[in-house]
Amino acid sequence: MTAFSITSIASLAEVSAAAWDALAGASGGNVFVRHAFLHALSESGCATAERGWTPCHLLAHDEQGALRAAMPLYRKAHSFGEYVFDWSWARAWQRAGGEYYPKLVAAVPFTPCTGPRVLAADAEARSALIAGALEFARRDAVSGLHVLFPMREEAAAWQRAGLSLREGVQFHWTNAGQSTFADWLGSMSHDKRKRIRQDRRYVDEQGLRWRHARGAAITAAEWAFFHACYEATYHGHGATPYLNLEFFRAFGARCGDAALLFIGERDGEPLCASLCVLSGDTLYGRYWGTRVPLRSLHFEACYYQPIEWCIDHGVRRFEGGAQGVHKLARGLLPSATVSAHWLADERFDAAVREALEHERRDVEEAIDELTEHSPFKLAPASASMDEENG
Repeated sequence: MTAFSITSIASLAEVSAAAWDALAGASGGNVFVRHAFLHALSESGCATAERGWTPCHLLAHDEQGALRAAMPLYRKAHSFGEYVFDWSWARAWQRAGGEYYPKLVAAVPFTPCTGPRVLAADAEARSALIAGALEFARRDAVSGLHVLFPMREEAAAWQRAGLSLREGVQFHWTNAGQSTFADWLGSMSHDKRKRIRQDRRYVDEQGLRWRHARGAAITAAEWAFFHACYEATYHGHGATPYLNLEFFRAFGARCGDAALLFIGERDGEPLCASLCVLSGDTLYGRYWGTRVPLRSLHFEACYYQPIEWCIDHGVRRFEGGAQGVHKLARGLLPSATVSAHWLADERFDAAVREALEHERRDVEEAIDELTEHSPFKLAPASASMDEENG
């Protein structure tokens, strides 16, 4: 049995990018856990101690000093930017006189996308790092450890280690093999098909034309325009944007062709933009914004354009981001997500476990009910977490 050394680092600059990415590749190759993506979040100032995200990433080295497992880990001073909402837990614990923050979060900041959270060369290394993470949490005197949006197999490993699982719901599109967007529309019920055609017609009548830009080919001007749109969307909802222009530029330059911009133009002038991220066989919808609000433009930029691109390029799945029952009518079906949680106080942990069991049943019933209202003539099954590749 291998003896592993578990250490914590305050910056990804302290670990070889090649060694980290080799583990990410062995764990499914998800772009969000690549060294370049995670390091850009901190290097740009978006995920730092000053923003309430103190990096304390874990590494597991074997007896020969080889890196065998790694985990993106943050000490959190709040619960913003996580998308697995635990505000009620924080209020309950603080009303009881406890301190909920800081807590530890194994996650990709600001990214509600399922993927590996323990990057490991093999099962032995993964088990060692999971055990090491729990020991680290106990020594760090935090209120708990929270693993957000892990893959189902990894979630089961965390559960075996003593964490409780929490179910959630997102809306995902699955490629059924149609050759064109029109063919896909043909698989829908008349009412839903008519609604989408109306949405697209409203946008088309405004004279919008679409083009794509990818990865390092996205120009500085295109990133600046997208970021202005992105900021306007957040400010329009009275919120502060999490990410800055420096991050987006670094992401585009360092992560190959993962970044995919959909830019809507009228008379040659950019009007709106949405950003998606391609990783493996999945396109992830992330952010969007517009200079001029137009009827149905959000649906076109954030759903119809990405879905049409997936059909044209043979991409298997499109994930539309967190929440949003309105996505169901646009052809995205409910899909279960999962998170894993350990709370240091045994009484509080027991109360949360009981609440999560009731919540799990509610989520299952909600997914069943939503699936019954599928927009398709012959409803494909809702996406299974067992199919998630991260």
